[in-house]
Amino acid sequence: MMKITKKPIAEINVVPYIDVMLVLLVIFMITTPLLTQGVKVDLPQATATAISPDENQPIVVTVDHDGKYYLNINAKPNEVISPEDLSTRVATELSLAKQTGKKRLVLIKGDNQVDYGKIVQAMVLLQQSGAGSVGLVTEPPLEKTV
Repeated sequence: MMKITKKPIAEINVVPYIDVMLVLLVIFMITTPLLTQGVKVDLPQATATAISPDENQPIVVTVDHDGKYYLNINAKPNEVISPEDLSTRVATELSLAKQTGKKRLVLIKGDNQVDYGKIVQAMVLLQQSGAGSVGLVTEPPLEKTV
């Protein structure tokens, strides 16, 4: 009679790794839509240099297609802000930056369909609030495939 001995199985159990990957997949699927913030606008396309990541968060005024203003540093950046509140809030932020010796970029992100006058009004408001220069946010032009 032959004696049968059991040998240990030398395989990796991958089931725990699959479970971890599925949990991570669910987490990323839930959090990805939350990462986009701000108001959806259709930006004009132009070639420009990107902002350095070393700089402070810029002050961005968004003008949607209806000409309403939004401010990214506001307590609720997705809510419409009045021109008076916009001017006051930006002036406060710029004076705080000046006191600490830091430079804050001031940018306007205007919808492609908005009346140009609304963009100019936003620029005037920002300059009256103490912004020395105001930049415009654009999207890079789409690459044409042949």
